[in-house]
Amino acid sequence: MSELSFEQMLEDSVKTIRNGEIVQGTVIDVKEDEIILNIGYKADGIITKNEYSNDASLVLTDAVHVGDTMEAKVLKVNDGEGQVTLTYKRLAAEKGNKRLEEAFENQEVLKAPVTQVLDGGLCVNVDEARVFIPASLVSDTYEKDLSKYADQEIEFVITEFNPRRRRIIGNRKQLLLAEKAEKQKELMERIHVGDTVEGTVKNVTDFGAFIDLGGADGLLHISEMSWGRVENPKKVFTVGDKVKVLIKEINGEKIALSLKFPEANPWLTAAEDFAVGNVVKGKVARMTDFGAFVELAPGVDALLHVSQISREHVAKPSDVLSIGQEIEAKVVDFNGEDKKISLSMKALEAPAEEATEE
Repeated sequence: MSELSFEQMLEDSVKTIRNGEIVQGTVIDVKEDEIILNIGYKADGIITKNEYSNDASLVLTDAVHVGDTMEAKVLKVNDGEGQVTLTYKRLAAEKGNKRLEEAFENQEVLKAPVTQVLDGGLCVNVDEARVFIPASLVSDTYEKDLSKYADQEIEFVITEFNPRRRRIIGNRKQLLLAEKAEKQKELMERIHVGDTVEGTVKNVTDFGAFIDLGGADGLLHISEMSWGRVENPKKVFTVGDKVKVLIKEINGEKIALSLKFPEANPWLTAAEDFAVGNVVKGKVARMTDFGAFVELAPGVDALLHVSQISREHVAKPSDVLSIGQEIEAKVVDFNGEDKKISLSMKALEAPAEEATEE
C-alpha cells in the first residue's frame, strides 16, 4: 500500500503542465485581488482579479468561494515564485467566442447586459466575450443619447464575426425591424376601413398628427381632426395622448385616419336645427367683400351676405363685424344637398318695415 502511495506521489511530483493547457482545480483561498487554486500540481495556481473578469467593480470574494471547482487556462507554468499563473476570463472568452460563432451561424437571438456605453455604440459581454453594437444598429430610429441603455439587458443577433480582427458585431435594429414588420402584418390583417381603433399620438406636425396604432402609424390629417376647423394641430394634440380614431382609408401600408365620426356629422340634424325661419346664433369665422361666413356649429358654416347685415348700407362686412364676434340671425335659405345656408341679420332688425314697403 505504501509502495503504491509512493508511486502515486512520484507520479504527481513529475506531472507536467504546459502554457495554454486547460486545467481543473478547487479553490483553496480567495483574497481581494486573487484566487488560489489547487490544480493537483506541485504548485498552486493563481488567478488575479484582472484575469478573472473584465468587470472592475466585481468583488472577488462575493463571486468565488473556497471549495468551488473551476476550469482555467495556464498562462505561465512558473511565475518566478514557483506558482502557476492562470486565466479564467480568457478561457471564458474563448468559450464565449465559440458560443458567438454558433449564434452567428444560426442567427440565434442573444440576450446580454450592456457593460459599456461608448460614443459610437454599446458593448455587451457574452461569457466574457465582447460584442460591439454600433450606434446605427442599436435601434430602428436615430438615438442621440445611448446612456439609457447602461446596465440594461438587451437582445441582439451577431451579424459579423471576425475574432482575429477583434470584430464581433451585434445588431439590435434587425430584431426591432422584424418585430415591427410582424406587428404591422398582424395589424393590417385585423383592421378594416370604417373600424374605430385606439392609438397613441406619436408626432404632431403643422399638417396633422401621426398615430401609433400598435404595429403601424396612421396619419390623422388636419382636415380630418374635427367636423369644424382646426387651425393648429399642436394646440389640439400632445405626444403620448390616447385617441380613438376612425380608419378612413388603407392604401398599401398607408393608413388615413379621421375623427369625423359619421354619427357626429352635424349635417345629420342641420335641416331641423337650421330650418328656414329659425333664429340662430353663430360666430363670425371669416370674411370676404361680399359677406361673412358664420359658424353655426362645428362643420356647419352659413353665409351672411353683405346686403343682409343691416337695413343700413354696409360697404363691406369688416366695417361692422369682426372675426370671432357672436351674432344672431335668421335662416332665410337652407340647401342640405349642397350644404349651403343663408342668414340675415336684417330680417331680425325690421321685418315689419320690409313687409310694409312691399
